[in-house]
Amino acid sequence: MAVGKNEVLFERAQKTIPGGVNSPVRAFRQVGGVPRFVQKALGPYFWDAEDRRFVDLIMSWGPMIVGHAHPEVVEAVKKAAETSFSYGAPTEVEIELAERICSLMPSIEQVRMVSSGTEATMSALRLARGYTERDLIIKFEGCYHGHADSLLVKAGSGLLTFADSTQNAPSSGGVPQDLVKHTLVLPYNDVAAIESAFQLRGNEIAAVILEPVAGNMNLIRAKPEFLSSIRRLTEQYGSVLIYDEVMTGFRVALHGAQSLQGIVPDLTCLGKVMGGGMPMAAFGGKKAIMSKLAPLGSVYQAGTLSGNPVAVAAGLKTLEIVSRPGFYECLTGQTQKLMSGLQKIADKAGIPFATDSVGGMFGMYFAKSVPTSYAEVTQTNVETFKRFFHAMLDEGVYLAPSAYEAGFTSIAHDNLVLEEIFAAAEKSFQGL
Repeated sequence: MAVGKNEVLFERAQKTIPGGVNSPVRAFRQVGGVPRFVQKALGPYFWDAEDRRFVDLIMSWGPMIVGHAHPEVVEAVKKAAETSFSYGAPTEVEIELAERICSLMPSIEQVRMVSSGTEATMSALRLARGYTERDLIIKFEGCYHGHADSLLVKAGSGLLTFADSTQNAPSSGGVPQDLVKHTLVLPYNDVAAIESAFQLRGNEIAAVILEPVAGNMNLIRAKPEFLSSIRRLTEQYGSVLIYDEVMTGFRVALHGAQSLQGIVPDLTCLGKVMGGGMPMAAFGGKKAIMSKLAPLGSVYQAGTLSGNPVAVAAGLKTLEIVSRPGFYECLTGQTQKLMSGLQKIADKAGIPFATDSVGGMFGMYFAKSVPTSYAEVTQTNVETFKRFFHAMLDEGVYLAPSAYEAGFTSIAHDNLVLEEIFAAAEKSFQGL
């Protein structure tokens, strides 16, 4: 049997890149098999090294909300690139992007740009600690906030595949236990746990950081009473509430998950969609807190490529497109249609299956009901998911290669694309 080009590339990659990939979940470790090496993408599709077309249901893990290689975004990037890729000095377009973000996210009075979601969350936590002059932070099981040391404790995303979830210990090697003692990990959606933590240690807590819609242990919605308790307690004890909207910002709604939930956080972390697929992220919030950042305050944060003009151009154009009338109504409607269609096919096949979606973000679970916590997610049928993943891949549909990841649509996923997915699912569910 001839060896395919994806296999050849994976073999070659493993010689110079650890595991053959530059981000762990891409390695297909949970589902098995060989990763697909992408050569190009357009709209809702990508083509692998063997020139096979796939319907893309991860969309670069969220950023490509207007579809791959959208002509307006490509044109904006080309125009910006003609004047150089980076200056290491301020530009007017940075101000325009900051103004756009502040206008779309009312909780953000000032914003600082960085190059990755990890940078954004790491910097927001340092700022919260500097502002409150406290050390302890609270995060929640299964929430992934990037790979900064103090956040790799019972973390989600690819770490759910690799970590020993039975231990309240770092989810990664190389993280000192000394750092972990400053991170308190609580169950997601557990009101009693957060109330107890504040009663016991409220005056030590610098910040609570959470995904308002978790997307790194598959899609899990935060319950309203959970969110209102966190907001009330952080205000009562003078702690900083950090909304990690790296994934949900401009993905679930134009004004973020916070607008759907009626919560006003103190700091918000953004990424993915705001860069239109380029390396771009940001954190921002109340001016009183942001003014503690250097050069105004004592909390240091810097980045050579922060706010680089090419990424800013892609972000500005993407945010302009998503701000157009009807964009989110269409995106949300198509995603709901996708989920209800898959649910009907699974039900017909007699497979225990549940779905959920918020905006252009979705979750599929091989379980009888939608999970509400990390513990419930880990009880879903991963073995059935693996078989379904490969069946769909064989039919030309690319799902996240892990049962613990949310999926993503774009405005380019029209009814014809959905019909392709449904046809693939009919065959795949029947084979389970």
